[in-house]
Amino acid sequence: MSVLIVVPARYASTRYPGKPLVEIQGATGEKKTLIQRSWEAAKSVSGVARVVVATDDDRIRAAAEAFGAEVVMTPESSRNGTERTAAALDALGAEADQYEIVVNFQGDAPLTPSWFVEDLIAALRANPDDMMATPVLRTSEEALAGFRRDRSEGRVGGTTALMNRHGHAIYFSKEVLPYGGDAGPTAKAPVFHHVGVYAFRPEVLQKYLSWPEAVLEKTEGLEQLRFVENEERITCVEVDGRGKHFWELNNPEDLPVIEAVLADEKVA
Repeated sequence: MSVLIVVPARYASTRYPGKPLVEIQGATGEKKTLIQRSWEAAKSVSGVARVVVATDDDRIRAAAEAFGAEVVMTPESSRNGTERTAAALDALGAEADQYEIVVNFQGDAPLTPSWFVEDLIAALRANPDDMMATPVLRTSEEALAGFRRDRSEGRVGGTTALMNRHGHAIYFSKEVLPYGGDAGPTAKAPVFHHVGVYAFRPEVLQKYLSWPEAVLEKTEGLEQLRFVENEERITCVEVDGRGKHFWELNNPEDLPVIEAVLADEKVA
């Protein structure tokens, strides 16, 4: 049995239309689209059998195929990356039976380190009863200040996660939670940045499609809350950033941040 990575990409983003085709400049001045940089990040994960881009848009399909990606066309009705990941698995038909783990590698997170995904895969293999896992990153002072600045200026920034003592998700929010939380390894109530990558067993993806869109999911705009509302356990795996700056492309204002990281890390 093997691992499939799906990189979902939607052109009609509410906050940032056309986002997958936005060009991002690397350290050498070369520009690549967001979807290409996200696909390249997904391809860097070790121990993965296959990486596909899942979309409903011919512009994204053409761009992805031009840089060598395998593309799976999915329905326009897919409302989020998890639904699109499940749809891509369905579209593979009998081929899907060979995959023990399916990863939703968000198409707007090109700075996702390979070991974040590798840690999720290892966690699911070590715990056969767990159906899904997602990474959380203990915030630095700089990252936490960025979260709070986004909220104070009315921007939708990163997502925070709350877990119980067993490491299972209690809640996710676009607000900075917990209230009064601090950063750093000695914080009494640390703030954890939720990294929007998910590793699933195929059966839980099918359950997700069978549930109606959840109230909290619609309110927060966070697809993973459908699992929380339906009492499906989400295992949060604390990952080590290893000094690497992680950020997603949520708003146009995030573009220079990502380009600065690529320049600093000498990524072409």
